[in-house]
Amino acid sequence: MKEPVLVVVVPCFNEEEVLPEAIRQLKGLVTAMIQKGDISSESRILLVDDGSKDNTWEIIYKESIHGDMIRGLKLARNVGHQNALLAGLFSAKSMADCVISIDADLQDDIEVMREFIAKFKDGYQVVYGVREKRDTDSFFKRTTAEGFYKLMKKMGVKLVYNHADYRLMSKRAIEELERYQESNLFLRGIVPLIGYKSTSVFYDRKERLAGETKYPLKKMLAFALDGMTSFSVTPIRFVLLIGCISFFVSLAFGAYFFALKFFGNTETGWTSLITSIWLIGGLQLIGLGLIGEYIGKIYKETKRRPKYTIDIDLFNLGRPAVLDDSATSNVVGNFTNHNGQEIYMNDRRKQSETN
Repeated sequence: MKEPVLVVVVPCFNEEEVLPEAIRQLKGLVTAMIQKGDISSESRILLVDDGSKDNTWEIIYKESIHGDMIRGLKLARNVGHQNALLAGLFSAKSMADCVISIDADLQDDIEVMREFIAKFKDGYQVVYGVREKRDTDSFFKRTTAEGFYKLMKKMGVKLVYNHADYRLMSKRAIEELERYQESNLFLRGIVPLIGYKSTSVFYDRKERLAGETKYPLKKMLAFALDGMTSFSVTPIRFVLLIGCISFFVSLAFGAYFFALKFFGNTETGWTSLITSIWLIGGLQLIGLGLIGEYIGKIYKETKRRPKYTIDIDLFNLGRPAVLDDSATSNVVGNFTNHNGQEIYMNDRRKQSETN
């Protein structure tokens, strides 16, 4: 059986502190897997720059010069982790038999990629990397994350518990994923919907090598809200339930106060009045806000704007290299090398052999 072509997709946003070490470790692992015969020698590592403001792209570009294994994809602007990941997946499928996505901080154990490949060879189209435990998380993050997964399960959303975006997907699975055209794409919920044969590999997560997390509390809350409203109408039904309960409770209180008035035991006061006004008003605002969230998603879907724009594609175009004048016939476009500057090598011939 021919060994599969693997592409490791790594979304990067302001990762200049951790990226050199991440590249070193990933190159070492992929090289070892190639030498062992687990994967094809055509396997690559695709680094996706999500509009970084630091030297992330410069690092990616320089690494791509030194060999064929590292390739870069530069997005025109920051589009968020999920869309940057999609850009990498859809670009990689042109030459890959399978794609593994992993974050640049390498908190996920890269050694389990060997198990991913073994599962892929066993016929699994999707392999999820699942955290064995959350000892490295703070109490707050661990509690809120576990609560999120449990809440999503109760709302009827099929998620893989303690799984983020560390997974292997076959070319077939990515092609199916590409059919999902919604703008609000929540990958952790979409991938299980594909329905192909899948399994999980468990591992222990490590501390971040360097730099700062790209998911502070504000982003985590927004991500959780996006996941809930993208996959379930339960929140709106919950608001309807609260409204019905409030209605019947108000009827009960109305009957109670009517009875007090009938027996002449009423007392005038503002406490109950103000409390009821603020309660009902608050519930109305919550309901309107939640409905507005869904309407906003509908608005985004109707515009059908692209999820990302690729500025520089060193994966499908080729790789930068310094060539002598005799090799200029292989140069893409009108780039020349009379002064020895970096140009793009036409590498499509080699890639087409793996499609």
